[in-house]
Amino acid sequence: MNKHPDAHRAWSPPFCPNPHCRFHAETRPDWSFKKIGYQRRHSAPVRLQRFLCRECGRSFSRQTFSTTYWQKRPDLTARILTKTIGGMANRQIARDLAVGVETVGRHIARLARHCMLYHLTITRTLEPPAEVVVDGFESFEWSQYFPFHHHLAVGKGTDFFYFFTDSPLRRKGRMTARQRSRRERLETVLGRPDPKAVERDMGDLLQVVLRDRRQARVYSDDHPAYKRAIRHLPARIEHRITPGSAHRDRNNSLWEVNLLDLLIRHCCANHKRETIAWSKRRQASAERLLILLVWRNYMKGRREKIAGSPTPAMEVGLAEAPLSAEDLLRWRLFRSRVEVPPRWGEYYDRTIATAALGRGRRHELKYAY
Repeated sequence: MNKHPDAHRAWSPPFCPNPHCRFHAETRPDWSFKKIGYQRRHSAPVRLQRFLCRECGRSFSRQTFSTTYWQKRPDLTARILTKTIGGMANRQIARDLAVGVETVGRHIARLARHCMLYHLTITRTLEPPAEVVVDGFESFEWSQYFPFHHHLAVGKGTDFFYFFTDSPLRRKGRMTARQRSRRERLETVLGRPDPKAVERDMGDLLQVVLRDRRQARVYSDDHPAYKRAIRHLPARIEHRITPGSAHRDRNNSLWEVNLLDLLIRHCCANHKRETIAWSKRRQASAERLLILLVWRNYMKGRREKIAGSPTPAMEVGLAEAPLSAEDLLRWRLFRSRVEVPPRWGEYYDRTIATAALGRGRRHELKYAY
């Protein structure tokens, strides 16, 4: 049975795409379906075979298993992928592709969900790392009165980007009297961020990355919340601390996560220094970071100046060659068939709220993705 939806004319569906069908969760030889004719559409392929599940009665086509399901412009996804990790902002991409900026935003959100499911599927059987480097990448949403951390976890010696979470922060540092007054007014209306957010979200990050490992070594800077987060983990942790003021070169024990910080600054338009393209919502920032995670782990070599440098995924034994955009987008992944950590479930459903803004557009589709 062919599991790739874009193969040849003899393709047959590997499972029922209806998440409520008992033949959806896994591929089973006793599943029965029948062909019920063809449908025509404007985009290639113009003629699509349709099927009917004999168990639940749901009809579907080969396109249901495609990453371009229900897209009017299926040609945009791969191009938006390369432009997003190439440092282009949404409006720049929209101008370059001659499409609306909302179209670009929707494609990025959908691509991020696919990248999330791809990473979780590939790493399902990966052993938890014995050594991991963690750090908080600081940025802001809406304005500099709303800073936040993306907590990053990177494999020691492999550069493999395992997972990330986020925490809203209170603006700190040197401020004028007028700025302090404005911060107080905003906090009166919108409330203060949870002072325990960094501790909680760093703990969630390490629990997902280390899973059932009994002991591990964690490298971090001297942020006090990291110590408290590690103290509550069930595993036996050897915590090695490097001062945040230490010189950030290859001899720094936090080199892997420092390098990832630089890549995020370099490749993501919303995190460049002095940019005007910053993310208005943490949700959008997380979506771009999900795309960068897959690009960094599976598509980009560890060292730019070394020809044939292996990707981080090759270093940990998950791949034999770099991933291409075509292979990444070859077939659709279903959330109902992938175990998604709670925080990433919020990213998938687009429920991460920005205090200064109203409710954003949530992802509430159940059959599509």
